[in-house]
Parts: sequence; C-alpha cells; structure tokens
Amino acid sequence: MSYVGPDFEPPQPRRRRGPLTVALAALVPGALLGWLVYETVGGSGGDGGSGRADVRSSSPAVSSAPSDDAKEPSASPKPKPTATPSASAPAASGPLKGKVVVIDPGHNPGNFQHASDINRQVDIGTNRKECDTTGTSTNDGYTEAKFTLDVAHRMRALLQEQGATVKLTQDGDRPFGPCVDERARIGNQAKADAVVSIHADGSGAGNRGFHVILPGAVHAGAADTRAIVGPSRDLGERVAGRFVAVTGSAPSNYIGDGGLITRKDLGGLNLSTVPKVFIECGNMRDSKDAALLTSGAWRQKAAQGISEGIVSFLRG
Repeated sequence: MSYVGPDFEPPQPRRRRGPLTVALAALVPGALLGWLVYETVGGSGGDGGSGRADVRSSSPAVSSAPSDDAKEPSASPKPKPTATPSASAPAASGPLKGKVVVIDPGHNPGNFQHASDINRQVDIGTNRKECDTTGTSTNDGYTEAKFTLDVAHRMRALLQEQGATVKLTQDGDRPFGPCVDERARIGNQAKADAVVSIHADGSGAGNRGFHVILPGAVHAGAADTRAIVGPSRDLGERVAGRFVAVTGSAPSNYIGDGGLITRKDLGGLNLSTVPKVFIECGNMRDSKDAALLTSGAWRQKAAQGISEGIVSFLRG
C-alpha cells in the first residue's frame, strides 16, 4: 500500500530498537546469513531477517496452489456494496476448529473506476479520512489489489486445511471497497480470533523488505484499541517471524524496527476490537521486490508464512 490516502499517511520517523522488539533478536544469526544470500542473488527469496524464536511451523504445505492470477475487475455491472463479508467454505477438522480468521485483502480491483465513492470521508475514531484508495502497483502495472487478493486466496486454503473458519472482507465481488471503517467492522462482527490485512507498499526504488504494522493505544471517538494492543503485537511478531523463515525476505530497510512499526493513524486498526495487524509484503516500486511480488511461487511462500504466524498465535 502506498502512503497516500485514507490509511496511508507518511509514517513516523524511524526509531531505535526498543525493548518490545527484543523477541525478534533470536533469529538474527540466521538472518545475517540469509541476508548475504539475499544480496548475492538479488532478491530471489534468500535474504534473512529477525523474528520470534519461539514460533514453529504449523501449517502443512498445500499440494496445489491457486492460479497465479487473481480476479480481474469485470466489465459487467456489479451489485451495490454490501456489509456482508465474502462467505467461507465449511471449516475442516483440524487444530483451528472453532477459530475464526478474517483476511482483509487491501483495496479492491474496482476502486479505480469509483473515485468519487472511495474519496468520501469516513470516521476512523481519531479523525476522518477517505473511504479507501486504489493502492499502488509495480512499474509494469501489476496492481496491489491483484496481489492482495491472490495472497488472500492462498491463505484461505491453507487456514481452512487447519480447520479455521475463514472470511474475506472482499473477494473482488463488489464494485469498490469496503471502506476502511467497514473493513474493521467485518472483523469485529465476525468476532474474529485474528485479522490480518494484506498490502504491498509503494515506496521509492531501493527501499526493500516487509514490515508489519501494529495498532497503537488509541482511545478517542469511536476508537478504543487499548484491549487489543497486546495481543495484536503478539500476532504481529509471530507473523513477522514466520514470514522471514518461510520467504527469506528481510525486514524493511526504510521503515520500522526489525520489521515492526506501530501506528495510530489507520482506521482499519483504530476501529478494530479484535487482534489485528497489517503486513506490507514488500515494495512494489523496487524492481527486486517487484520480481518477488509478481512471482506466484513467492506469493505462495508469503501466504504460507503469514498463515503459519496466525496458526502460531491462535495455538499459543
């Protein structure tokens, strides 16, 4: 996601590592070796980073992956937006039986055609922002909306194999949106045990790597995140740790601290009453990161890493 629009204002200045990121330090030795490989091969998925040492792989590999291509916007008329999230198939038996996971694919492929709709202001608790944005894209035109939906489909398959009930905030099945306030409301109404919003950044060339965005403590207007700050950090650290381990990608070299950053300006986090994080999987405007983001094989790894982080969080 580009830092332009409703949930995408410029991030706060980078801070020194604090005590809250010590949990990621155990993976540093392996990360340094992985990072050398990463730089050598030019971002082929061999770079390292930091993550939680106590996170273990929980999700089995899938025998077949979804198509590399996510749904494209349809030229035919679509129904009006609805607050009903995309339905989930019945959960299978597994260790996550009874758990509810909401996956929020950032943006919507149809947002490009609904500028006036996504530009309307909505309440995010601390202030008002636009409903949504179009998101960013690679220099070759591969959109963030297409990327996020594809990764969401892959995650849904993996988590359902573990027995979870999985809901998507949108499945390319509505003309635009949902707005950032509705995205939060879908997770709340589902009483989700975990929510992860999938994104890709639109920063400058040379800025590389992923980062996980955690909710800060906000208590203003309709926003009160105080009860979810702790569990959301736990979720975010586990997602970051497994993302490093499975994809080989390094934490961001331009924002955050060890792949983690806390923000208080995002409506999707401010209005959540359940544990929730965002993950920026890479920078679409950097050619090396873009080569990963446009690879179906790498997107499967990204989905696996995020899913394993969720499984680790839900199983404690």
